[in-house]
Amino acid sequence: MTLSSEEKIQLSRYRMEKARRALSDAKNLVGLDAFDASVNRSYYAILSADRSVLILRGIDPETHDGIKTMLSREFIKDGTLPKDLMETFRRVRGRRVNFDYGDYSETGEYEALDSSTRTEEFLKKTSELVNELVKGLE
Repeated sequence: MTLSSEEKIQLSRYRMEKARRALSDAKNLVGLDAFDASVNRSYYAILSADRSVLILRGIDPETHDGIKTMLSREFIKDGTLPKDLMETFRRVRGRRVNFDYGDYSETGEYEALDSSTRTEEFLKKTSELVNELVKGLE
Protein backbone atom coordinates (compact mmCIF):
# COMPACT_ATOMS: atom_id res chain seq x y z
CA MET A 1 0.00 0.00 0.00
CA THR A 2 1.42 3.34 -1.04
CA LEU A 3 0.22 6.44 0.76
CA SER A 4 0.33 9.99 -0.50
CA SER A 5 2.08 12.61 1.61
CA GLU A 6 -1.28 13.91 2.79
CA GLU A 7 -2.42 10.41 3.79
CA LYS A 8 0.81 9.85 5.72
CA ILE A 9 0.32 13.15 7.54
CA GLN A 10 -3.28 12.36 8.43
CA LEU A 11 -2.40 8.88 9.66
CA SER A 12 0.54 10.21 11.65
CA ARG A 13 -1.62 12.83 13.35
CA TYR A 14 -4.27 10.22 14.14
CA ARG A 15 -1.67 7.91 15.68
CA MET A 16 -0.16 10.71 17.76
CA GLU A 17 -3.58 11.66 19.07
CA LYS A 18 -4.15 8.00 19.92
CA ALA A 19 -0.85 8.05 21.82
CA ARG A 20 -1.95 11.13 23.77
CA ARG A 21 -5.25 9.47 24.71
CA ALA A 22 -3.43 6.35 25.89
CA LEU A 23 -1.09 8.47 28.03
CA SER A 24 -4.08 10.28 29.53
CA ASP A 25 -5.62 6.90 30.33
CA ALA A 26 -2.34 5.80 31.94
CA LYS A 27 -2.30 8.85 34.21
CA ASN A 28 -5.96 8.43 35.16
CA LEU A 29 -5.45 4.74 35.95
CA VAL A 30 -2.68 5.57 38.43
CA GLY A 31 -5.23 7.62 40.34
CA LEU A 32 -7.48 4.56 40.49
CA ASP A 33 -4.63 2.37 41.81
CA ALA A 34 -4.80 0.38 38.55
CA PHE A 35 -1.02 0.32 38.19
CA ASP A 36 -0.76 -2.67 35.85
CA ALA A 37 -3.31 -1.20 33.48
CA SER A 38 -1.55 2.16 33.66
CA VAL A 39 1.75 0.65 32.51
CA ASN A 40 -0.10 -1.13 29.71
CA ARG A 41 -1.55 2.16 28.46
CA SER A 42 1.86 3.88 28.74
CA TYR A 43 3.39 1.19 26.57
CA TYR A 44 0.71 1.49 23.92
CA ALA A 45 1.10 5.27 23.96
CA ILE A 46 4.78 4.77 23.10
CA LEU A 47 3.92 2.28 20.39
CA SER A 48 1.40 4.65 18.78
CA ALA A 49 3.89 7.52 18.92
CA ASP A 50 6.52 5.34 17.26
CA ARG A 51 4.10 4.37 14.52
CA SER A 52 3.20 8.05 14.07
CA VAL A 53 6.82 8.93 13.32
CA LEU A 54 7.57 5.89 11.17
CA ILE A 55 4.59 6.31 8.82
CA LEU A 56 5.94 9.70 7.78
CA ARG A 57 8.86 7.80 6.25
CA GLY A 58 6.47 5.30 4.66
CA ILE A 59 7.38 2.62 7.21
CA ASP A 60 4.59 0.64 8.85
CA PRO A 61 5.93 -2.44 10.68
CA GLU A 62 3.44 -5.12 11.65
CA THR A 63 5.06 -6.24 14.91
CA HIS A 64 6.18 -4.57 18.13
CA ASP A 65 9.74 -5.75 17.53
CA GLY A 66 9.57 -4.39 14.00
CA ILE A 67 8.49 -1.00 15.32
CA LYS A 68 11.34 -0.95 17.84
CA THR A 69 13.89 -2.02 15.23
CA MET A 70 12.77 0.51 12.63
CA LEU A 71 12.62 3.38 15.13
CA SER A 72 16.19 2.61 16.15
CA ARG A 73 17.40 2.27 12.57
CA GLU A 74 15.65 5.36 11.21
CA PHE A 75 15.85 7.85 14.07
CA ILE A 76 18.00 6.73 17.01
CA LYS A 77 21.20 5.57 15.35
CA ASP A 78 21.66 8.83 13.47
CA GLY A 79 20.88 10.96 16.55
CA THR A 80 17.59 12.38 15.26
CA LEU A 81 16.00 11.10 18.48
CA PRO A 82 17.97 10.65 21.71
CA LYS A 83 19.14 7.16 22.69
CA ASP A 84 17.37 7.39 26.04
CA LEU A 85 14.08 6.94 24.20
CA MET A 86 15.05 3.35 23.43
CA GLU A 87 15.72 2.78 27.12
CA THR A 88 12.24 4.11 27.87
CA PHE A 89 10.78 1.82 25.21
CA ARG A 90 12.57 -1.22 26.68
CA ARG A 91 11.76 -0.41 30.30
CA VAL A 92 8.06 0.29 29.80
CA ARG A 93 7.72 -2.68 27.46
CA GLY A 94 9.39 -4.94 30.01
CA ARG A 95 6.98 -3.81 32.71
CA ARG A 96 4.03 -4.38 30.40
CA VAL A 97 5.24 -7.86 29.45
CA ASN A 98 5.78 -8.78 33.12
CA PHE A 99 2.24 -7.75 33.96
CA ASP A 100 0.56 -9.26 30.91
CA TYR A 101 2.44 -12.56 30.86
CA GLY A 102 4.12 -13.06 34.23
CA ASP A 103 2.59 -15.14 36.96
CA TYR A 104 2.12 -13.39 40.29
CA SER A 105 3.54 -10.21 38.84
CA GLU A 106 2.14 -6.89 39.94
CA THR A 107 3.15 -3.37 39.16
CA GLY A 108 3.43 -0.85 41.95
CA GLU A 109 2.69 2.85 42.03
CA TYR A 110 6.35 3.76 41.49
CA GLU A 111 6.59 1.75 38.26
CA ALA A 112 3.30 3.14 36.98
CA LEU A 113 4.27 6.75 37.71
CA ASP A 114 7.75 6.28 36.30
CA SER A 115 6.29 4.73 33.15
CA SER A 116 3.81 7.54 32.58
CA THR A 117 6.47 10.21 33.24
CA ARG A 118 8.88 8.56 30.80
CA THR A 119 6.07 8.15 28.27
CA GLU A 120 5.15 11.81 28.52
CA GLU A 121 8.74 12.78 27.65
CA PHE A 122 8.77 10.20 24.87
CA LEU A 123 5.63 11.70 23.35
CA LYS A 124 7.03 15.23 23.65
CA LYS A 125 10.14 14.31 21.67
CA THR A 126 8.36 12.22 19.06
CA SER A 127 5.70 14.94 18.61
CA GLU A 128 8.43 17.47 17.90
CA LEU A 129 9.89 15.14 15.29
CA VAL A 130 6.48 14.54 13.72
CA ASN A 131 6.05 18.31 13.35
CA GLU A 132 9.45 18.60 11.65
CA LEU A 133 8.78 15.69 9.31
CA VAL A 134 5.33 16.98 8.40
CA LYS A 135 6.84 20.33 7.37
CA GLY A 136 9.10 18.43 5.00
CA LEU A 137 6.15 16.63 3.42
CA GLU A 138 3.88 19.65 3.00
